[in-house]
Amino acid sequence: MSKRNRFRWIANSRGLRISLQSAAACAALALLTYGGFVLGVNLTSISFGYLLLVIAMALYSGFWPASLTSVAAALCLDYFFTQPVLHFYMTDPKEWVALGAFEVTALVISRLSARELRSTTEAAVHRKGMEQLYELSRNSLLLDLREAPGPQLVVLIRRIFDARAVALFDMNLGREDRAGDWEEGDQDQARKCYLGTNAKDDPQTETWRRVLVAGPGAVGALVLRGKLSSLVVDALASLAAIAIDRHQSFEKEERAENASKGEQLRAAVMDALAHEFKTPLTAVQTASSGLLELGGLTAPQRDLVELIDDEAIRLNKLCTQLLLTAKLEAGKIGLQKDEVIVMELVSEVVAGPAARATAERVKVVADDPSLTVLVDRGLLGMILEQYIDNAGKYSTPNTPIGIAIRKSHSEVLISVHNFGSTIRIEDRERIFDRFYRSPDQKDTVSGTGIGLSVVRKAAEAHHGHVWVISDDKEGTTFFLSLPTGTGRKH
Repeated sequence: MSKRNRFRWIANSRGLRISLQSAAACAALALLTYGGFVLGVNLTSISFGYLLLVIAMALYSGFWPASLTSVAAALCLDYFFTQPVLHFYMTDPKEWVALGAFEVTALVISRLSARELRSTTEAAVHRKGMEQLYELSRNSLLLDLREAPGPQLVVLIRRIFDARAVALFDMNLGREDRAGDWEEGDQDQARKCYLGTNAKDDPQTETWRRVLVAGPGAVGALVLRGKLSSLVVDALASLAAIAIDRHQSFEKEERAENASKGEQLRAAVMDALAHEFKTPLTAVQTASSGLLELGGLTAPQRDLVELIDDEAIRLNKLCTQLLLTAKLEAGKIGLQKDEVIVMELVSEVVAGPAARATAERVKVVADDPSLTVLVDRGLLGMILEQYIDNAGKYSTPNTPIGIAIRKSHSEVLISVHNFGSTIRIEDRERIFDRFYRSPDQKDTVSGTGIGLSVVRKAAEAHHGHVWVISDDKEGTTFFLSLPTGTGRKH
């Protein structure tokens, strides 16, 4: 039914109702007048009877039928019961007082009746709305969170609230779902409401529009058509927002769970592959080292064997890092904590094979050469090797590499500084993620993106932290902070 036809039907229905009520009042007035005239009822009694009829009409039919009844009653009172009888002669003040009393009674009683009827109706609507909201809240808990909430919600809302039409826009999924009787020009009603282009209620068409808000911002919009109160619509919109927010939270949890399972699978695969590669790599390295020791090789042969030996050592080191990463992420590594003199360990690493190429450029500064820290010696040595190796790879040739050892009241701070290529701000946290390499250096310097991820895991195993600062003037500095004296020896 179109809007114009609906208004015309409502107006015709109301006019018909008033006409029927007025006809019933006239019939009752005629019957009362006839009985009073035939029986010779006195003026006071018939006036009281007319007053009761006006009150009854005001209670059950409203002001206009009661007002018409009061005028007709005053005329009947003058014509049939006041002198001269059977003549209209409205000269007695009592007759005007009676007419005024009838009108005031009709007005007051009809207003009180309408107010009471409105309160009763509102209470019934409110009670029904609460029952419907309870049913919706109970059913919304049973929604299939693996599916989009929109199609499920619009069907539920239309069924429970007996709405003519429902449209819901889900901002997270970017979709609008509709149910019910929508006209051709009503597309994207909920989307427009969310965008703010059409967000006002329309009482004439009983259209309600609400932006759905959950947490810090809007998650969608809801448009309804039906006989609903504003309070019920507000509560309904809150329930719809909660349902959409639950679906978003479920999606995030599911993605996080899948990512965690994927990470566990990758760690298990790396652990298995690293174990499988260790044995043949050890054999290759032993064979290449044996050939070099035996001698008798030509220069080209020796170069090839040295290349095999170097790459075997490199692959062996990579497998060790992969094994260590898997154990650290699984929390299966047992820390063998000892009191380690930091200066001595740094000197061993600088003099070792891992830092052989950069040893001449390294300068170590320590506030206290006898400073100790309770750590796993092997893991701390690995962190230092990785930091020094990175400084050698990415520093400008022949520039110094500085290692500083300091202590505060609660931590030991070790830093490795170099001049060379800088690290972008957006990469300073990500370079500690496994397999991530900065786009600026990944094509110029060889690497796997594993070393710094192992460094962070090793630091976290000691309840420590790692970070980096970098700029063109000051250079790049990697930091490691370790708590002093925490933990016990295992």
